[in-house]
Amino acid sequence: MRMKRENSKQTTNNKQQTQPHKPLKHHKPQQPLMIISYPDIKPKIKSVENREMIFCTSRKKWVVLNPEEWVRQNFLLYLIHTLGFSSSIIAVEKKVKNLQTSKRFDIIVYKNDLPYILVECKEMNVVLGQSALTQTLNYFSEIQSRYIIITNGNQTFAYEKSNNTLNVVDHIET
Repeated sequence: MRMKRENSKQTTNNKQQTQPHKPLKHHKPQQPLMIISYPDIKPKIKSVENREMIFCTSRKKWVVLNPEEWVRQNFLLYLIHTLGFSSSIIAVEKKVKNLQTSKRFDIIVYKNDLPYILVECKEMNVVLGQSALTQTLNYFSEIQSRYIIITNGNQTFAYEKSNNTLNVVDHIET
């Protein structure tokens, strides 16, 4: 599958915006980042037996809070409250059988019962480089969604599949 840059439509929003950082190796330094405006609503957190737990709105249960889960839950809130996707069409941490191994993807949003958006979440301190892209492309080879998003909460890269090519985009059509 070829990777190609698409001309971007710039949007401005005074809420939280990502800052430029090192781009993925497949692209030129001017690659656009997807601007994420996280909603004002914050994840619910509680302490149980000296462990911090965070409520997953998609799975409708409390899960152990770790750095990647923090990013995943905030991105879920963005998908639901900012982009308007229903939590009923979002799958979180389901298994994908990839070649000889079984892995768990972070988030899939469905549209018309088909995978629409595949999201790979990383901890905030993880650089979104070649290994994150390779891992996500492995999931994509099995899932075949229209969009791929890779995020660490601060930076977000998005790609759209069109004519067997992944184009870099700065927004998702809802």
